Amino acid sequence: MQETTAGVVAAGVQAPKRRPDGRVPGAGRRLGRRLLPLAWVGPAAGLIVFAVIWPVYEMFQTSFQNISPIGIVLGSNGTKNYSTLFHEPAFGSVVVRTVIWTVVVVTVTMAIALPLAQLFNQRFPGRRVARWALIAPWAASVMMTAIVFRWMLDPNNGVINVLLHQLGIVKNFNSNTADWLGRPDAAMAWMMAVAIFVSLPFSTYTLLAGLQAIPRDIYEAARVDGASRLATYRSITLPLLRRAALIATLINLMNVFNSFPIIWEMTGGGPGYETSTTTVFMYILKQSDIGEAGAMSVVNFAIVIVIVLAFLRTSRWKSEVN
Repeated sequence: MQETTAGVVAAGVQAPKRRPDGRVPGAGRRLGRRLLPLAWVGPAAGLIVFAVIWPVYEMFQTSFQNISPIGIVLGSNGTKNYSTLFHEPAFGSVVVRTVIWTVVVVTVTMAIALPLAQLFNQRFPGRRVARWALIAPWAASVMMTAIVFRWMLDPNNGVINVLLHQLGIVKNFNSNTADWLGRPDAAMAWMMAVAIFVSLPFSTYTLLAGLQAIPRDIYEAARVDGASRLATYRSITLPLLRRAALIATLINLMNVFNSFPIIWEMTGGGPGYETSTTTVFMYILKQSDIGEAGAMSVVNFAIVIVIVLAFLRTSRWKSEVN
């Protein structure tokens, strides 16, 4: 210890003075400064552990247990829950339907949101009112929106059927044609329309924020260079809007895949399982077999991870964050 201190003094550096108890003055303050970030990161980390990691752990644990319908754990069930799930007659069709549901809703949403964002980025009379009107589907409860559409599609006195009857498209209220939610193909189409309707506000405003973040001087430079509007749009707007589009698409993928209120309130996943997605199928299984529902939740989790990773790979997201 003496040799070390002597070396420090010889090098022209004053060694820190120590107290009689051996501690260096100010060491506590320096330690406090180092630990200060934990005061900010700690609550967020605790929330992630409580709201994300712990539920995922419980989900995996439940998928290997034998649990009664009233929630009593009867012991381990091994992989039987997964075996039972994979042998469900409706399992394959539900997974395929979920992928179709997610891809169609997200694709159409983004295709509509892009021109809407470009429209709202222009100045026109009533733009503020139009922007506020677009927020309404987003501000309202998704469940409430689904219930309103279910009432509108009622085969007897729903406003949509009344309008179609007045136009001569629907001849008889009691016909199979008027029962939109009673036919799986028509029900899926209407539920997709509602999902697009409630997803548009977020997607549009995300793209609008991306458009407004593009510096105006870049467009002015392109105009001076004689670039056409189409060339400017393809070479400037779309590349610089890619990050905002990536964020909107990624969040929509997760939200739409896990969508529950729209399907449950409009059809309940029926008739049978013909309008169920994996999320609704998981909820239905929970009413009879909690362990099998836990296995379905693990499969659901794996599918959404695969979809997100596939999207990130194809979109080359690393080039956007580097």
